[in-house]
Amino acid sequence: MANYLAPGVYVQEVPSGVRSIGQVSTSIAGFVGTSPDAEAHKDEVRVLDNWTQFVDQYVGKASEGTALSNAVFGFFSNGGSRCYVVNVGANGSLTGTAAKPTGLTLFEAIDDISMVAAPGFVTADDYAAIQAHVEHPLRQDRLGILDTPEVVDDVGALTRAATSGIPAGDKTDKTDKGTGEDALGAPQSPGGYTALYFPWIVMTDPVSGKKVTQPPSGHIAGVWARVDANRGVHKAPANEPIAGATDLVRRVSRGEQEVLNPAGVNCIRYFPGEGIRIWGARTKAPEASEYRYINVRRLTNMIKESVADGTRWVVFEPNDHTLWRSIRRDIGAFLTNVWRDGALLGTTPQQAFFVKCDEETNPPEVRDAGQVVTLIGIAPVKPAEFVVFKLMQSADATETESAGA
Repeated sequence: MANYLAPGVYVQEVPSGVRSIGQVSTSIAGFVGTSPDAEAHKDEVRVLDNWTQFVDQYVGKASEGTALSNAVFGFFSNGGSRCYVVNVGANGSLTGTAAKPTGLTLFEAIDDISMVAAPGFVTADDYAAIQAHVEHPLRQDRLGILDTPEVVDDVGALTRAATSGIPAGDKTDKTDKGTGEDALGAPQSPGGYTALYFPWIVMTDPVSGKKVTQPPSGHIAGVWARVDANRGVHKAPANEPIAGATDLVRRVSRGEQEVLNPAGVNCIRYFPGEGIRIWGARTKAPEASEYRYINVRRLTNMIKESVADGTRWVVFEPNDHTLWRSIRRDIGAFLTNVWRDGALLGTTPQQAFFVKCDEETNPPEVRDAGQVVTLIGIAPVKPAEFVVFKLMQSADATETESAGA
């Protein structure tokens, strides 16, 4: 209490007690591959904020680009602003060894990565390595963007996952539906932590200036970042143009997409008058999964990470009603802002989410274990994937309209 000695009006600043929770970044990518200068910063993690930095550090005297350099160029040209790069060198692996970690292994300690891609790594073992990385309990804050093989004779092969140990496209075994050319797809990800895109694109190699074919994962990561910046992570990153893509290796038909879409293969399509567009927004989760849409998985990741970072102050606080009330207040305020951004479904915050932290979620045995448990429920907005218009003929449209009014 202040000691006031003279009559008058005194104004004091009183802290509100509210600790705001900010949204974590969802647009930072991690790329693994071989750089034009195969020995440049090999097996090191380097952070880049623009294409010029990549040229300075990884191109050297090389006269042609690689899948990695084209992916990084596509990322920045489509709206990406920051990425991490690991050059594994010629014939390098995605994971390395315990004695010599490289590739994805070097990304394990980097918390701010939210999407991972290894452009051109399309074998069953590559898919398994990426999936193991993003599905690890300590790294379920990121999604893996997967490429398909460049040449696919039968799109149905992309709906079947190749067995680990057999290179995608290997023609040695055509009898086993789990191996060889009969299976080129990526395995399912129960939690929806991977997304697969088909086909490859045609672009201009920024190093050589030549037209080249390129796996699309780097460009896709850039589109995800662009949509995050323009609309928000809750917007499905689809029906979006790909900057720098001049053509497609294969023009996917509507009939072919009807086969691929239910299997979680996102198609890149060409439409007259509109050009090349991403025409899919699914993860590799099963079709019945609540995480079958990319934006739902990424929104959930953002909320999970934001809440974890924004409530770190809770650790070692007295586990009582005062703490529970503060947790409900802070998380509720954060989710209200998420709802106002249009990410959650409902006309009121009460319809869009709930936060429960009380004696029911924290009984004596939970408190004795040193835990405070908060239950959060959200209603994410899902994309309008199938737009259906029902048309009917009317003998008197004016009369029908008036009757409906």
